[in-house]
Amino acid sequence: MDFTRKLSFLVFLLCILISLQNQDDIDTNNKFSSHDDKYCSLSDDESQYIFDINSFPPLPMFATTSPVERKLQQQTGVRESLKYDYYHQTCPQAERIIRSSVRDLFKKRPQIAPALLRLAFHDCFVEGCDASVLLDPAEGFHSEKESPPNESLKGFDVIDIIKSELEETCPGVVSCADTVVLAARESVILTGGPFYPLKTGRRDSVASFGEIATFELPSPQDDLSKMIESFSSKGFDEREAVSLLGAHSTGVIHCKFFINRLYNFSGTNSSDPTMNSEFVSLLRSKCNTNQASLMSPASKAQSPSQLVSSSPSPSSIIDELASALVEEPAMKMDYEGPGANFGTLYYRSLLQGRGILYVDQQLTAGEETKTWVQAYASDVSLFHKDFGLVMMKLSNLGVLTAPMGQVRKDCRKVS
Repeated sequence: MDFTRKLSFLVFLLCILISLQNQDDIDTNNKFSSHDDKYCSLSDDESQYIFDINSFPPLPMFATTSPVERKLQQQTGVRESLKYDYYHQTCPQAERIIRSSVRDLFKKRPQIAPALLRLAFHDCFVEGCDASVLLDPAEGFHSEKESPPNESLKGFDVIDIIKSELEETCPGVVSCADTVVLAARESVILTGGPFYPLKTGRRDSVASFGEIATFELPSPQDDLSKMIESFSSKGFDEREAVSLLGAHSTGVIHCKFFINRLYNFSGTNSSDPTMNSEFVSLLRSKCNTNQASLMSPASKAQSPSQLVSSSPSPSSIIDELASALVEEPAMKMDYEGPGANFGTLYYRSLLQGRGILYVDQQLTAGEETKTWVQAYASDVSLFHKDFGLVMMKLSNLGVLTAPMGQVRKDCRKVS
């Protein structure tokens, strides 16, 4: 009799676990459905970038494991997980506010798009997507803003503007970390790249990691092996590294990052022999040794941050932001002119010896990496899908979720 009771009890427990798992699957499907419905109302020019969410393979859940364990964690309050439409109840307008803010600013200054994309990469690559790159220097830690790889980062003021809009509508709800990755996604779309679904619910770090940023961020001068090692340390394989570097399809590259390839490559007092000679002449016309030394990373011109108060008003500073960003001598990545085929020119240029950065041109030096360069150069649809997938993966690196971290009211300082 005791054995029968024990067996019945075990069967009962098994039924409960199966029920919980099925309910979790239902919840997941409902999230996908609501997310799809949300984007059905987008305009025609946006809809061409939308992928079916179900066409993407599932990404690793950094804060959770199995569906049953996720349910138990939610019940015990151990730790939340990222989810689609995380702010559905607390700030349903959040993603729309971010989207419209980025688009309004983009109309005034298109350069903010690559700046926001680069900002997201530099944030996520250092201790995860936690908005630590946004923190200003303060007593007790070395700000990532002060690290050499981040000296030329822009877009901080754009995040300030977006955050002020969010705080006005939903005070203390939307994290800076979510703002950064969602703004980067909108920037990709605006420059002709793909839409990709993103879960939200990230929390903000209470520390910045300047020393780690100095040593872990990839360098424009990295050779192939060092580049692969750098990306591999964050969980990216060679295919993903090649597709992620496709972000160099847009924006500008300052001369100081590649001028050695034009005039004194490896101490030879000559140009990099792997470069197309006509392309060398083109770059030299944009970047001579005198121009490259005119401006340091910290320009003497008034910085945008000096124009933005602690509570910036988008309507009052948008024109000042557009005029205040003084550019160093640089070369546009889309030097043949902007187009809808985000990525195609970048990879085609590498095959022609017309890569601007050394690290980019190195992609043709390896058998596997060159294979993917060739594939993306000839198939923009393949690149768009791979780029969307790798941006999803990047945006999920090392995230903090409740109760870890915080939601900053001012992205520049710990609350």
